[in-house]
Amino acid sequence: MGMNVGTGGGSGDPEVIVDVNTTPLIDVMLVLLIMLIITIPIQTHATKLNMPVNAPPPVNAEPPVIYRIDVDFDGTILLNGEVVPDRDALEQKFDVIAKMPVQPEVHLRPHKLVKYDKVAMVMAEAQRLGVKKIGLVGAEQFM
Repeated sequence: MGMNVGTGGGSGDPEVIVDVNTTPLIDVMLVLLIMLIITIPIQTHATKLNMPVNAPPPVNAEPPVIYRIDVDFDGTILLNGEVVPDRDALEQKFDVIAKMPVQPEVHLRPHKLVKYDKVAMVMAEAQRLGVKKIGLVGAEQFM
């Protein structure tokens, strides 16, 4: 929509512009679009699965926690309460655990003041030698 400014061919009368007012048409189109959006059913992205209905398999007995490794605040490593003198002795203990047919759980309890590199060294040795069931346990009962 615009306005023609100028003379209309020499006469003093302005030229009449005949345009269709499109504002009501746009309003009607927007209302129709909103109605279409509202009436479209909601798409659900679900996957139908046929789950088994019979009894679950029996739970195997959990292996007992045989090994408890404590790392004291000064870096001393204790295995079931006995001091492990050096890294080679720790490797031998982990090698014995890794070769068991059913590996027991190994609980690692670091003292809250120990440096992390001591704890990381114990976990890295366990992983390198094949100990699969090792976990960190809170030290609330630690000396």
